[in-house]
Amino acid sequence: MRILVVDDEVDLATAVARGLRREGYAVDIAHDGVDALEKARLNGYDLVCLDLTMPGIDGLEVCRRLREDVAPENPPRVLMLTARDTVEDRIDGLDHGADDYLVKPFAFGELAARVRSLLRRDAGRTTAVLRVGGLELDTARHRVSRGDNELQLTAKEFALLRYFMTKPDQVLSQEELLEHVWDEHADPFTNTVRVTVGTLRKKLSAAGGTSPIETVIGKGYRLGTADGESRPVNPDQ
Repeated sequence: MRILVVDDEVDLATAVARGLRREGYAVDIAHDGVDALEKARLNGYDLVCLDLTMPGIDGLEVCRRLREDVAPENPPRVLMLTARDTVEDRIDGLDHGADDYLVKPFAFGELAARVRSLLRRDAGRTTAVLRVGGLELDTARHRVSRGDNELQLTAKEFALLRYFMTKPDQVLSQEELLEHVWDEHADPFTNTVRVTVGTLRKKLSAAGGTSPIETVIGKGYRLGTADGESRPVNPDQ
């Protein structure tokens, strides 16, 4: 999942982004509303952590434009971050399209939990655990198992599998995976997606059976919903 952190407090934005990256998310940073809207037009963010009080275009206006102009058909979830803590302020933020509201100062653990909760909504889930076939992925505890075997995944492999598991049985192109699992610094002309898919497949296979991730020639990859239903594939494809 890809997140945009928008805050004119450079140190805070950097700290939030660092923490979210440790959680396995791809994270970009913007320090004002103009930059945030430009990045949102270029990238398909799943969630925006948005500061309310910024010079120029404030968070309320950024939120409105995200909903009405930038991505009206598929807007990102918006978590408003602000030092304003009155009921009226919270109502104003929610009425402008924010999905949730977190008052500064906040504990990072609470922010991470709210991010997980917001991202679950789009996947139609009610808990932090994803289950597809014989796979189980706990987004809160960062644990993945296949049957009785626990997998040891890198942060990027975990993020990639999490994205696959939010869209089971759907064909995902390399471009979509690059957009939602990697940040703006990823080189689109490298084999980074193919290589990471390959290492993830090998670990899934080592945990039992063939890999449930299959190649759809000319289109991308698909995670099968029944364990073992996908045909064997070359993990280097």
